[in-house]
Amino acid sequence: MSITLKVLFFASARELAGNVTTSQIQLKDGADTKILRQRLAEKYPKLAPLIMDEENLTLALNEEYIPEGEVLPLKDGDTIALIPPISGG
Repeated sequence: MSITLKVLFFASARELAGNVTTSQIQLKDGADTKILRQRLAEKYPKLAPLIMDEENLTLALNEEYIPEGEVLPLKDGDTIALIPPISGG
């Protein structure tokens, strides 16, 4: 069995993914956020350094931030947002 996730790309994550704003990703049942990071790094090589850097890329699962270092299980229909650091001025 597999699960399908909706992935939202913001700011520099969107640019590194080739200006993709939304993507559907399929993972094996039982996948977690660590596996998702690995899969996205494979699918979007230019995004890999950012996606694998938990200190600089926050994930949000169904509109709730995932604390750095936490690995959460994913289920079919989940929405994940990739939120890179945003600088202001």
